[in-house]
Amino acid sequence: MIDVARLAGVSTMTVSRVLNEASNVSESMRQRVFAATEQLHYQPNELARSLRKQRSRQIGVLVPNLSDPFFATCAHMISTVAKLHAYSVVLSTSNEDPKAEYEEANRMLRRNVEGLIVIPANHGGNGSLLLAREFDRLPIVTLDRPIPGSRFDSLLVENEHGAQLGTTHLISLGHKRILFLGLSDDVYTMKMRRSGYNAAMDAAAVAPRSAVLSGELDDTRRVLGEILAQKRPPSALFCANNLTTRQVLYVLQEMGIHPPEKLALVGFDDFEMAEVMRPGTTVVRQPTELLGRTAAEILFERLGSSHPLRPGKERILPAELVIRGSCGSRI
Repeated sequence: MIDVARLAGVSTMTVSRVLNEASNVSESMRQRVFAATEQLHYQPNELARSLRKQRSRQIGVLVPNLSDPFFATCAHMISTVAKLHAYSVVLSTSNEDPKAEYEEANRMLRRNVEGLIVIPANHGGNGSLLLAREFDRLPIVTLDRPIPGSRFDSLLVENEHGAQLGTTHLISLGHKRILFLGLSDDVYTMKMRRSGYNAAMDAAAVAPRSAVLSGELDDTRRVLGEILAQKRPPSALFCANNLTTRQVLYVLQEMGIHPPEKLALVGFDDFEMAEVMRPGTTVVRQPTELLGRTAAEILFERLGSSHPLRPGKERILPAELVIRGSCGSRI
């Protein structure tokens, strides 16, 4: 800054006022300072500025993992909105571990992030560690999964209604032996989607059937093999998330089964190849890009508010049924 001031022929205080966009600087003085910064390739020390202003112009984003396209797309859209606000994103993963989630959030707090958007880790009903007192002054938005009892803003999708839509469509095609395949109900989204599936089956007076998968391909292969070897195997599958749908399709292909031949299939979550496959995969689509974008907009709305720590609200975005070939026609 001293070099810039010397080259521009002004004081360091004037350079500081120009760089901080103060109004009490003449346009000619401003142009001289900018010309000097450009000639010297001067870059302000953002760490020093953040310490002085107590603003880092950074937000934290914490997701379970980045291997799931849903989580990755949400993080990408949050980053896109952050750039529009001239903010950077500190991104990390919890690997569905509540302790790791707490440690990563704490690390972000020490980096002086101004707010946090989190897809909470599965805490197994034990209560989230993000309710700890050290986060009391940090604006937080939860995405996809809520944290019960928190003051945080929460952005969700119509998980229950979406699963009901997909299951009801299979029932309308004549299917009665519909198997629900998903992960543990400890995960909020799984619990709500199973509830929607059960509601549709109950409404049709059809007995629900379900199987819990671990998320590992070998486990999906074993479970599907056992189920399809039964005397009365299911005629249709409802897969509760992106990972499950992709693994099931992979295993079915290994077995020489191509939905809707022998087995109809509907999945929750759209995915990149769902439309490209022949036949395409019928899905309950959630607005993934809109989720990430809206979560970021909610956080920046808070950061610009005079009461950024006021109690949060729950917002729910719609899900839609996208009918492709994998569910087949009426049986």
